[in-house]
Amino acid sequence: MGFHNKVIYQLYPKSFYDSNGDGVGDLRGIIDKIDYLKSLHVDMIWFNPFFVSPQYDNGYDVADYRQIDPRFGTMADFDELAKKLKAAGIDIMLDMVLNHTSTEHAWFQKALAGDKHYQAYYYIRPPKPDGSLPTNWESKFGGPAWAPFGDTGNYYLHLYERRQADLNWHNPAVRQEAAAIINFWRAKGVHGFRFDVLNVIGKADKLVDAPPSVASKTLYTDTPIVQDYLKELAANSFGQDDNRVTVGEMSSTTIANSIAYTKPDNHELSMVFQFHHLKTDYKNGEKWSKVPYDFNALRDILHTWGQGLDQGGGWQALFWNNHDQPRAINRFGDVGQYRVKSAELLAAAIHLSRGTPYIYMGEEIGMTDPDYTSMADYVDVEAKNAYAALLGKGMSEKEAFGIILAKARDNSRTPMQWDASDHAGFTTGTPWLRPTNQAAINVQAELAHGEIFKFYQQLIALRKQYPVISDGSYTPFGTEIDRLYAYIRTYGTQQLLVLNNFSDKTMTVPLPEKFQTAKVLITNEATLTPTAIMTLPPYATIGLLQKALFGWFARRRHLRQSAAGFSCQQTR
Repeated sequence: MGFHNKVIYQLYPKSFYDSNGDGVGDLRGIIDKIDYLKSLHVDMIWFNPFFVSPQYDNGYDVADYRQIDPRFGTMADFDELAKKLKAAGIDIMLDMVLNHTSTEHAWFQKALAGDKHYQAYYYIRPPKPDGSLPTNWESKFGGPAWAPFGDTGNYYLHLYERRQADLNWHNPAVRQEAAAIINFWRAKGVHGFRFDVLNVIGKADKLVDAPPSVASKTLYTDTPIVQDYLKELAANSFGQDDNRVTVGEMSSTTIANSIAYTKPDNHELSMVFQFHHLKTDYKNGEKWSKVPYDFNALRDILHTWGQGLDQGGGWQALFWNNHDQPRAINRFGDVGQYRVKSAELLAAAIHLSRGTPYIYMGEEIGMTDPDYTSMADYVDVEAKNAYAALLGKGMSEKEAFGIILAKARDNSRTPMQWDASDHAGFTTGTPWLRPTNQAAINVQAELAHGEIFKFYQQLIALRKQYPVISDGSYTPFGTEIDRLYAYIRTYGTQQLLVLNNFSDKTMTVPLPEKFQTAKVLITNEATLTPTAIMTLPPYATIGLLQKALFGWFARRRHLRQSAAGFSCQQTR
């Protein structure tokens, strides 16, 4: 598959680079930084939404899918950006938010005005006979998932923010609109698409209450009809492109469903995002909690998914960070004593694994969560709602803020830190979200004397050079060793052993004999070499490439090659 050796960079336009001093990143700012992106050698950029939006959910409340929001620029800016990225050898992936629209979208406004055609685009339901809401479903942003539909007495469904109305995919017209939106951007040369919260589009036509003690999300997540919708959407749009790269955001999905979504024969998606590994620091499954992450759970999830998708022929996106997650280095590394090593360990752990790696902007220079001091620093509606809910449960302001500080989405949305100046070189104005530690972490310093950026360049080059990385199988290794995440990749006669020490302590790892003479493909500790008993320093990572031939067929081929070599020598 053409995307197996690619590496994708996620760019949050609002926070990347501001070209006009209004405090918000824009398309011309991205154009200004193309040389930086090119120097990293990424193949594709996933752009978070820059479509027209009231920005109640940072662009994921789309009011017009075919227009650029003026705060980001113009369509001419996009066309120039696309042209210059193509010249730099970088493709584009756009974010398609097709589960819901903004309530300011023309479809919803026409529905509010009484247009029956557009009312059928949404889930609009009357209250129950007793006057209560249509169902007991909860919004993922807190509170009920229903809001009044104007003054009609009915309600509309919003699984997310109140001003994001869920689309009714049972309606063929909605599915046709979705394909038409994708085709609009395909006509502009875009062949990469990331689909937001894709596995919740399969809600039932008749919506019912969740039983007691059952989460409402289980009624509409990963339902079988999602795959029917995907097959139809692919056939009518992106599936017509041989060079397409598509990824679905699949919350609470399963390995079996992810295999089905991504098996090439099913003609649905290239890969999926799943989030189970990023819930290992949730107390009793609750995001808004603050506990150390469970390493054993993290390791086991990574192994289970790596091996399961390998055996089933599925494919996944590999990532630690995105615009909805706090920085992984704060969660799974040590940002005090071992920030650089932690950043490199996390990078190698996924870039050498089976799947397509994603780099979230700033990850390549080791950016961390901001050092905020109060809720006034936060902008995100989810964080504000969560803070209020935590206080409502009787938590103190200090306890509640500590949880927000650890889990807020804004942690990853702070501006890209280009230099050590007051606003991190992001803007000449006042940034929409405040950076805090740019004096210590910034692009200028990293490129001048850092090692993280170079380590990423190396990982990206290796994926293109070695099929054992891009296409090899996945086998867990060393699961009995505490704080070790390790695996073996196999492709033909090559094997790659990857060892990652997820701790601030030195650990020892017995090596199989065949890896004791292996080549060090990459490591973040220059003195590391293979030995019978490997000693890994804190947060060390190493990839060992073993080239021995295996099996009867391989031995025969080796003998034939040796004989041919002897014959040539005799001839000479």
